Amino acid sequence: MSEEVTKNIIVRDDEDYIINMGPQHPSTHGVLRLEVCLNGETVKYVIPHIGYIHRAIEKMSESDTYKQIIHLTDRMDYLSAHMNNEAVCLAVENALEIEVPKRVQYIRVVLDELTRLASHHLWWSAFGMDLGALTAFFYGMRDREKILAIFEESFGSRLLHSFNTPGGLMHDVHPDFQKHTMEFVRYFRKKLPEYKQLLTDNVIFHNRTQGIGKMSRETAIAFGVTGPSGRGSGFACDVRKVAPYGLYKEIDFNEILYDEGDSFARYLVRMDEMEESLNILEQVTDNIPEGDYTAKMKSIVKLPEGEYFQRVETARGELGIYIVSDGKKFPYRIKFRSPNFSNLFVLNTLAKGGLIADLVAISGSLDLVIPDIDR
Repeated sequence: MSEEVTKNIIVRDDEDYIINMGPQHPSTHGVLRLEVCLNGETVKYVIPHIGYIHRAIEKMSESDTYKQIIHLTDRMDYLSAHMNNEAVCLAVENALEIEVPKRVQYIRVVLDELTRLASHHLWWSAFGMDLGALTAFFYGMRDREKILAIFEESFGSRLLHSFNTPGGLMHDVHPDFQKHTMEFVRYFRKKLPEYKQLLTDNVIFHNRTQGIGKMSRETAIAFGVTGPSGRGSGFACDVRKVAPYGLYKEIDFNEILYDEGDSFARYLVRMDEMEESLNILEQVTDNIPEGDYTAKMKSIVKLPEGEYFQRVETARGELGIYIVSDGKKFPYRIKFRSPNFSNLFVLNTLAKGGLIADLVAISGSLDLVIPDIDR
C-alpha cells in the first residue's frame, strides 16, 4: 500500500510497526507514553501522549491565595521548584511595586544556581545511565546529595521548598548557609574533571550523541524550545540575559551557546552551565548583605485589577506566569508557560528518520520533566 502523508493526517504502510515507549518506561523520566512508528529500525514518527498525571494546577490556583499558589508550583518542574516559586513571587511583587530587601535578592540567586546545579546533576546522572554508563548515575547522585543537604539544613526540605514568599523569604537561611555553599563550590570544581573523563571525552558517548537529533536554530525558535536545549542550537534565549530579573542584571556571567544543534551540543551546554553557576555562586555567596529577609506585606495579598506577566529561567528553560486579576485575593485566571511542553513536542522532528536506538539519546538530551507538562 502506498503511503501519503499530509500535514494533518498520518497514513501508515502495511510494513510499519507501532510500539509504545511508556507510560511506565524508565527512560521517559515520568509518566509519558510515546507512540513510535517504525519501519524496520527507522523511526517514521513519534507522537507524545501526555496527561497521565494532570493535576489541574492552573484551575486550583483560581481558588487559592497568591501565597498558597507557591506550594502548587513546586509540583510542576519539581527539579526547578525554587525558580517556579520565584516566578510567582516576582509577578506579585512587580504588580504591587514592592522592592524586596537586597539580602533576599542575593539569597534567591544563590538558591537559583544551587537548584540549577542540582537539576543538571540529576540530568547528567540519568542521561549517562540511559546510554549505558551506570557509573555516571552514582557520581552525579553523590555530588547532588551535598546540595540537597544545604537545602535541608535551611528549609527542612530537600526537593519541594516553598521557601520563597511574596516580598521575600519564609524565614532567614541557616547561619552556616554561606559556609556550606562555598564548601560545595570548592568541592565540585575538583569533581567536574571526573565528569569530563567519564562521559564528555568518552568515544562511545560521542558515537551515541554527536550528529544525533540535530535541531536548527530556526526549528528551536519555531517550536519555542528554550533553555539549554535551545541554546545548543545557537538560540540566545537565557531569560537571565534577555530579560534580567532580581540581582541577575548586576552579575557577570556568560550565556552558553553552541551551534551544532545535536544531542552532544545540548549536553555541552549543560556542562558549561554548571561552570557558570559555580562562577555566579562565587560572586554572590560571600557578599550576601545583612538585613531583613522579607519586605513588609499584608497578610492578605490582593493584586490591582489588570494583567501581569513574569518569566524566569529555570533549569529547563523559560517559565512564564500570566495572571489576570479582578482585584480579589484569588487570581481570576493563571496560565503557566512551561518550558517542558515546547521542548517535548520538538521530539518528533528530531527523531523521525533516525534509528530507534537513538530515540533515548535524543529525548534524554532534552532533559524533560513530565509533571511540568501535566499541569
